[in-house]
Amino acid sequence: MSWLNTLIRDDRVIFGGLGMSAVGMVVMIRLLLEKWREESEIKPVQPKTQYITQDTEDSLKQGTLDTLLGHYNYAIRETAAKIVCDRAVNDGTTIELLLWGITRNDYDERMKNLRALAVITDPQSLPLLHTWKAYAALVRSLELSIDPEQEVLDDEHWDEYPMRDMTEKLGLMFISQLISRYDVEKLIKAKFVEKWLAKQNWGATTDERQENFMKYLQHKNNRIADIISRIKNTRSGSEALKKSGLLDESFGPSDESEEDNSHLVVADQFNMFLRVNMGEMREEDTTRLLARTLQNLGDQRLRQRNREAMVLNDGSRPLNRDDIIQRETE
Repeated sequence: MSWLNTLIRDDRVIFGGLGMSAVGMVVMIRLLLEKWREESEIKPVQPKTQYITQDTEDSLKQGTLDTLLGHYNYAIRETAAKIVCDRAVNDGTTIELLLWGITRNDYDERMKNLRALAVITDPQSLPLLHTWKAYAALVRSLELSIDPEQEVLDDEHWDEYPMRDMTEKLGLMFISQLISRYDVEKLIKAKFVEKWLAKQNWGATTDERQENFMKYLQHKNNRIADIISRIKNTRSGSEALKKSGLLDESFGPSDESEEDNSHLVVADQFNMFLRVNMGEMREEDTTRLLARTLQNLGDQRLRQRNREAMVLNDGSRPLNRDDIIQRETE
């Protein structure tokens, strides 16, 4: 036991034991403080998913919606905008007031109402515009937007549509959506051809107007060309175009089924022509002429396919050019 007494009397052992005890106490106090801090921390409550019911929407007053429309949070602003648009669509007088507004002579007032109409219109509310009053208002709005200093539309290599006024493009956007979903009869009865299309600067003489009109239809790929194509392929539309001097009297409307079988009709006509005039024309000349005619028909069908487009828009924002997916040019 003498070695134990020696260790107890040794100062180095005493100070070493005290040092180890101090370190252990510090570590234990640190662990206790960390545990106490974790238990004392107030953790934020996770937000619960809440849905706005119809009763909640109906209880929101106009002043509250105005405040929410200016909120810094985008989701809140978007929700408030949808509520306002739904109320405007379900309120019958709002659509009528906007249609009345787009027929005003004042440019700023007309533009304001066109933009508001574009905001509240979506695929679900589009049928509200398929009325005689809406078509007449859109045609009147386009008539007021005609540029009196418009250049002659004779350049087949330059598309002037992007340079047109915004009021014209908005009106044509509504018309394009309507005739893509419905037919063009109400548009024709609203005098679209006489009041707007015929007033475009197609040229001075009748022959020049008809030539530039057909070149525009064949070489341009925009909303105007698409609307013209749909009108031209109906009997009432072709008659309106003839009366306006944009089509020759010999032109007749054709539907898709006739277009698909047009090459067969031409071939039958050429066969009859050969039987009657076999002695007057060589066979290689008739073959070459038939091939050229069929090639022209194929080019015409290809141009029509290249004008086809698909519109993708969920109604949460105004329709713009990025929502339109066009067929790739072949």
